[in-house]
Amino acid sequence: MKHKGQPQFKLHAVSRGYDRRGIRRGVALLPSLFTLANLFCGWACVVHAMRGEVATAAPFIGFAVVLDMLDGRIARMTGTTSDFGVQLDSLADLISFGMAPAVLAFQWGLIPLGRIGWAVGFVYLTAAALRLARFNIQGNADKRYFIGLPSPAAAGLVAATVFYFPDGLQAKPIAWLGMVMMIVPALLMVSTIRFQSFKTFDLGMRRGWRGLFLVAAFIALLVSYPHEVLIAMAYAYFASGFIGELMGRSRKAVAVEHVDTRRAKDAS
Repeated sequence: MKHKGQPQFKLHAVSRGYDRRGIRRGVALLPSLFTLANLFCGWACVVHAMRGEVATAAPFIGFAVVLDMLDGRIARMTGTTSDFGVQLDSLADLISFGMAPAVLAFQWGLIPLGRIGWAVGFVYLTAAALRLARFNIQGNADKRYFIGLPSPAAAGLVAATVFYFPDGLQAKPIAWLGMVMMIVPALLMVSTIRFQSFKTFDLGMRRGWRGLFLVAAFIALLVSYPHEVLIAMAYAYFASGFIGELMGRSRKAVAVEHVDTRRAKDAS
């Protein structure tokens, strides 16, 4: 009887080992599934924008931004980061935050500009590609900041504007505003202006109820006033880079003045 029971024990052990390997493989695929969902949102935005359904297309960029934030965090939490995942994420971002907002903005307000509208969309797409390539090569030494406007934030700016003004820019004189909306973020993406990364930003989640209260308040505002909250968030982050740059220069000027004053006192 003991001899007959031994194969069953081995079978159960092999079965448990197989289950563990299957679980590990599933966990390893989880970040890539979020990346593919991000890619799908970019594709859905392009499809709806080409149909002229810009109010439906714009939220897909917002969904893609959330998914892009989650895939990297999940990969780090599960210890499943890989070069393949990094490259897949970058390619998905080019579609969701490069191609999708360019097509969306073209359908929304660049068509009256004719060939200039085509050129503006291509400039934005190129800037997003350069931004992603530079990030892949240089990385992000200071985790507190991004160098240049992140492509998800630039795409969010375009999507929030379209979502807030879904009627679009029909006349050529006002369509120039659409060009400005695309060119300025494109220039910021390839600039050296620093933007807050929020990776180390603490909302008090570790303290329990404070973080939960802030999240609940944000959800309530977002549900009650989605258009206003999203456009305020997009343009506030956009302006934060300029405000931070001005504050940094003022600090440097004060520091230089302080050093010059000390040297003058020492010399006297």
